[in-house]
Order: sequence, then C-alpha cells, then structure tokens
Amino acid sequence: MSETSGANEDLPPIPRAPTFWSAARDAIRGSQSYDYTQGDIGRSVLLLAVPMVLEMAMESVFAVADVFFVARLGADAVATIGLTESLMIMIYTLAMGLGIGATAMVARRIGEHDRDGAAHAAAQALGLGLFVAAVCGVTGAVFAPELLRAMGAEEGVLRTGTPFTRIMLGGNASVLMLFLVNAIFRGAGDAAIALRTLALANLINMTLGPCLIFGLGPFPELGLTGAAIATTTGRLIGALYALGRLVRPGARIHLGLRHLHIHPAIMWRLVRLSASGTFQIFIGTASWVLLIRIVSSFGSEVIAGYTIAIRVILFALLPSWGMSNAAATLVGQALGAGNPDRAERAVWLAGKYNALFLASVGLMFVAFAPAIARLFTRDPVVAANAVDALRVVASGFVFYAYGMVLTQSFNGAGDTWTPTWINLGCFWLWEVPLGWFLALRTGLGAHGVYLAVTIAYATLAVVSILLFKRGTWKRKTV
Repeated sequence: MSETSGANEDLPPIPRAPTFWSAARDAIRGSQSYDYTQGDIGRSVLLLAVPMVLEMAMESVFAVADVFFVARLGADAVATIGLTESLMIMIYTLAMGLGIGATAMVARRIGEHDRDGAAHAAAQALGLGLFVAAVCGVTGAVFAPELLRAMGAEEGVLRTGTPFTRIMLGGNASVLMLFLVNAIFRGAGDAAIALRTLALANLINMTLGPCLIFGLGPFPELGLTGAAIATTTGRLIGALYALGRLVRPGARIHLGLRHLHIHPAIMWRLVRLSASGTFQIFIGTASWVLLIRIVSSFGSEVIAGYTIAIRVILFALLPSWGMSNAAATLVGQALGAGNPDRAERAVWLAGKYNALFLASVGLMFVAFAPAIARLFTRDPVVAANAVDALRVVASGFVFYAYGMVLTQSFNGAGDTWTPTWINLGCFWLWEVPLGWFLALRTGLGAHGVYLAVTIAYATLAVVSILLFKRGTWKRKTV
C-alpha cells in the first residue's frame, strides 16, 4: 500500500463472530510466541486490543471503588478524593507521557527482534520513572496541606484529608511504576499481563479498602486514610507482580542485572519522546479544565449536567483507548520489522473497528440520553444539560474514533511531536476559543461549548488523516 492510500482500500473484513471470540479468548490468555509483525492483521489487532480495552476498564474501577466506599464517610471525605485526584492528574500525565516513550521504544526493538535492546529500553524507562516518582513523592508529601489549600479546600477537608493526600502523592511511585511496566508490556505485545496486573491491583484495593476504612475484622478503622493505604497498596503489589514478570526468564521481554546500568543515549531518546508525550497529554487535559471554566459561568446546574455527561462519555471512550494503544504497538513493531505498509494497514483497520464501535455507542447516547441522565440525577435542569451534552458530543464519536487511533499511531512510531502540535492547534488554538465565542458571544450558552468539542475533534481527525497519509512517520527512528 502506498503512503497516500486511503482508509477504505484493501482492508480485511471484520472477523466473523466465531473468529472474534476465538481471538478474544486467546488475547485474554496471552501468548509469548505470537509474532505481531506477521500473519493476519485483523487477528493481531484483536489479540492486542481485547486485553487493552479490559485494562482501561480496570483502571477506571479504582476511582469508582474509592468513591463508593468513601461516600459513607461524608461530604468532606468525598471532596478530599476529588481534590486529590485533581492533584494526581499531573502524576497521571507524567506516567502516561513516560509510557508513550517506553511503548514506542520497546515496540520498535521487539519488531527488530532485538529483545536485549527492548530490555535495555525498559530498564531506562523504569529508572527514569523512579527518579520522577521520588521528586514528586517528596514534594507532595511535604506540601500536601498547602496543595489542598491552593485547590480551595475548606478547613474540614484539610483536617480529615491531609493524611489521605500525603499518602496518595507520597506513594505516587506505585502509580508511575504500574503505568510504566504496563506500557512496557504493551510495547512488547504482552497486553494480557498488563490486564492481569491491574486486575490484581483492583482486587486488593476493593478487598482491603472497606476493611481499613471501616475497621472490619482485625483491621483498624482508619477512615479516609485507610482508603489511601488500600489504593496505594493495591497499585504497589500490582506493580511488583508486573516487575516480577519482567525479571522472569523466558518472557517476551526479560530484565537481567546487565540491563540496570544507565545508557545515556537510550535515556536521552526516552526523555525526548516522553517529554513531548507528556506535553501532548497535558494539552488535552488542560483544555478540559479551560472548557469547564467556561461552563461554570452558567451556574451549578449546568456544571453538574456537563460533569455527568463527560464522565459517561469518558467511560464509553475507554474501549477506544484500548484499540488506539493496540494500533500504537502494531505500528512500532511493524516499523521495527521494516514493514511500514503493514503498520499503515493496521492503523486503518483499527480505525475502522473503532469507528464502528463508537458509531454504535454514539447512536445509543443520542437515542437514550434522557434515560442515561436519569440514572445520575432527578433534577430536571441538570438532566436537561446532561442530555444536551451527551447528544452533541456523541454525534462526533466517529471522528473521535479515527482521531484517537491516528494520534496514538504517531506515538507508536516515535513521532510524538506531530500529535502534540495537532493537539495544541485543535484544542488550545481552536476548541477553547471557539467554545468561549459560541458560549458567551452568540447566545448559545453551554450548548456552544459542546458544539466546540465536537467541531474540534472533527478537525483533529481530518488533520490527523492528512498528516498520516503523508507518511513521514514511517521514517522516524526510535
């Protein structure tokens, strides 16, 4: 296939149901021997995407479980979780940025059949992650009260929530290591191990959480602090389990003592990739913060409706992130194997699958938006705003599908600056100003913000397609 080939040329058909379920079963079981640089592209996409989709779902369970148990402790406890999660966004951003670099480098080495090189890249990523975690952990633990106060926490939240925030920020190494090791496994094609790691971490968190929060059985009643201990412990044990798989002989990627010393050249490439990847994610995160600031000018009911809609939408998009991560891995490995045409075909096929999935979800959101809103609120004003946001944003889901796959595919190729500039232009220079103009200068109110989101993602998809078809990403070295 040429560099200018389109999204609809010569694509394999969507697998029939028996083939799909067979691939899904094999994907969850995992395979040390499957070569993603050869064979059927559709099967390769599914083998990677299924565990990655489930992995993203496992990640979302952490936040849901914490809020479910802590809600019984009162409003201050829930507020503490909300404020701390806002502070943890920077940790997640750093972790995902480091993960982008780790996945790209490991996938490229695996595609080159250079497992020793992949192990060296993995070791450098883990070392860099530990350094970042130490800096963030010390800063967060020492300045937790000041950080909460800066976020607008009231005195009641400061009294009960400071230990929680200290533990979460101070123990951020568990987050960084979990994200990083799973990114390494994704790059190597061992997505099933990443899934098992998060399943184990969630199981520990959901079991230990209520015991430490409410003092069940022999456990002390620690309240909100117990929730922080349970979450950090779950993530830490999950990370240790994953690290154990990395040092086990015979795995697709194996770390030995010889890999643990610093390689300046590899470290510099990783820093360069991760820095642009972190900035890329920060741009997207900050744009949502700026948009909610515009929405807040229309009152609490509008904010509540917007919040409900966005949480539902983000949860629905989780499978798409899994599909996008699968595309990134396939691109990196195919380029490492010297087969850029296979990389391109994998991206278009992943985009096609993603578009079909999100189109179906989008239609359901448009049709059943009132019923979905009623699951979260009985306030008619809040529900009306949630319905409006759901319908407008969901109408652009097909664009999101291709945009997500393509931007992650650039990252998988090691071309992290292209999606960074795309995000900067489409979000900061287009979405946010357009949202402000439509909401505050045309009389559309919050509806204008929702329109801006859909228009911006449509723009991102078109720009990504045009740049992807130029093919410069095929010549990136990692």
